[in-house]
Amino acid sequence: MGNELQVLPAAAGYGIVIGIGGVFALFMLGLTWLQNRYTRFSTHQAEEFNTASRSVKPGLISAGIVSSWTWSATLLTSSTFAYEYGVCGPMWYAATGTLQILMFGLIAIKIKSKAPGAHTMPEIVLARHGKIAHLTYLYYGLATNMLVGACLVLGGAQVVEALTGMNVYAATFLIPAVVAVYVIAGGLRSTFIADYTHTVILFIAILVFGFLITASSDLVGSPGKLYDLLQEASQKMPIDRNTDGSYLAFRSVGGLIFAVDLFVAGFTTVWLDQAYWQRAIASKPETSVKAYILGGIAWYGIPFGFATVMGLGCAALTADPHFPTYPNPLSSAQVGAGLSAPATAIALLGKGGAVLMLILLFMAVTSSTSAELIAVSSLLTFDVYKTYYRPNTTSTELVRVSHWAIALYAVVLAAFCCILNAAGISLTWVLTVLGVIVGGAALPVGMILLWEPMSTVAAVGAPWIGFLCGIVVWFVTAWKRSGTISVASTGDATNAVAGNIASFGVGFVMAVVLSYVFPKKYTSPEMSAITGVSTPSTVAPDQGAPTVEKEKTAAAASDEVTAPPALRNDLVDYLESNNIEPVDPELARKGERIAMVASAIFFFGAVILVPFTLFGTSYIYSKPFFTGWVVVSFIWVWTSVIICVVYPVVESMGALRSIVGGLWGDVKAVLGVRKEKVAVSGDA
Repeated sequence: MGNELQVLPAAAGYGIVIGIGGVFALFMLGLTWLQNRYTRFSTHQAEEFNTASRSVKPGLISAGIVSSWTWSATLLTSSTFAYEYGVCGPMWYAATGTLQILMFGLIAIKIKSKAPGAHTMPEIVLARHGKIAHLTYLYYGLATNMLVGACLVLGGAQVVEALTGMNVYAATFLIPAVVAVYVIAGGLRSTFIADYTHTVILFIAILVFGFLITASSDLVGSPGKLYDLLQEASQKMPIDRNTDGSYLAFRSVGGLIFAVDLFVAGFTTVWLDQAYWQRAIASKPETSVKAYILGGIAWYGIPFGFATVMGLGCAALTADPHFPTYPNPLSSAQVGAGLSAPATAIALLGKGGAVLMLILLFMAVTSSTSAELIAVSSLLTFDVYKTYYRPNTTSTELVRVSHWAIALYAVVLAAFCCILNAAGISLTWVLTVLGVIVGGAALPVGMILLWEPMSTVAAVGAPWIGFLCGIVVWFVTAWKRSGTISVASTGDATNAVAGNIASFGVGFVMAVVLSYVFPKKYTSPEMSAITGVSTPSTVAPDQGAPTVEKEKTAAAASDEVTAPPALRNDLVDYLESNNIEPVDPELARKGERIAMVASAIFFFGAVILVPFTLFGTSYIYSKPFFTGWVVVSFIWVWTSVIICVVYPVVESMGALRSIVGGLWGDVKAVLGVRKEKVAVSGDA
């Protein structure tokens, strides 16, 4: 697969994965050292390692959200979407992936108001609905992280193999390995800094490709020329079930079906992914909603802008002699592996385009993978080790366990991706069916915080019922429509959409029905306050509070009764010592209103009004309209640059000045010592 695209030697693949990855790991280790030395935050403490001390500002949170949500699929599958279905692809991909981020702002403010001390999503479930529910959502959280990790690493490894011939299994193990190095050293805050650094490089590459297609390339060079080439492509390679088979028609039945698959997968991979809960937990209470709104707006520009030039550019350049598979279009296997954007890059810049595309993908894959590593680490540390194995542990021990958890997940993820690759499963297949497998829990987990009547039976039962229904509908549809159950038939977008809707929809419906049929909620004296979701005592078992009998004996023996030592909760201790309290109720209500209004405006405007107006009218774009469409997509990319690149620097000037001042102080101290030594030597 993809031999025509192999324009670089295998050494280039190893050089990018190991060389750039290693240099970047050293860079991140250096930043972690600077943080520990010159700021008040230390990665040797569990709260800093796993939650960034809940102090990250909105700009960096927004950049982290964008980076976490910019998978290899964001770049590869969005371009494939545009290549297969035309102009609808970029907008559908951007719209169906942004809504969930905006709506997650509601969950973020609920976390701050109801569970300010939580570390993970299952911790909150444990406090509200008990251990069975906790184990249920722990499973779904880990399963989601595993599937998301597969989308990242599998997609990246297959593209590296296609462009360089590097062994795909070596790439599968090396990609998470280089990321694990700096995540182990720096924890969650290092992933935010890594996210920012990766995002800067990512936007540079996106802007280069954008300028090539719209302004400077001899092959295209303008939106008008791109329009003419797409008209020619529509005649030579008409799209089935598009209006007149045109790439320039928004009405695409296949595109709409795939959009529904992405909509379900998007809800699943945002609302069930611990990485997004972790960013909400790490954010400042007063700015958490703002961060998710900015992050959603910024992320929209990436698939919209990138796929518009690279996905449509692939269709436009297929008939050009510079195209790597000329005179043939990409094969179905190459399309499934997401090679439309790399093919466009090679057509535009040759080997240089392949290198730039590899760097772009490496930045996207590694930044998202870092978020998944620290997310799974938190789940294994707080929801497995601390909850079930050793509740009375120390912060240092938790950090050590987090390190081992990161290494374990990196190895397991690499092995899982190797199995998928050996089975012939591609990035597009995983993304298409992801909602079937874990989509049943996507809405119920949000309802636990957002919908007060949610009962314990509903919290436990709804995800599993949704999962079973989704699997049955998926397989039956594949059998009825395709006559067989195979990788190809189950990965068909129409077959998968039936399973996705069944799993996602039944999970939601059963959550509502079961809540009214079985309204009882789990209650526990130890977890009555959700701020105390992690409830180990710092008092050793043999030094616990005296029993009532012992108190009575002590009282009889002495006129002065000594009060028993109070049981302490290390999480409550942390919250009290750092003045972390539930967000002010009025501020919470204001945040909820802002998140709801933003989500509603986006949903009715970007998901319903604009797309379905274009879809329903069967409008085929004119050249002026298409030119404006491309210009708007490019402007949106620049808006994303301002939010993700400029804004975090502006808001962090104080911290940057502190680090620079500390470094300068150390330099002066060293120089002063040297001068003193020279003077002493001269006197002697």
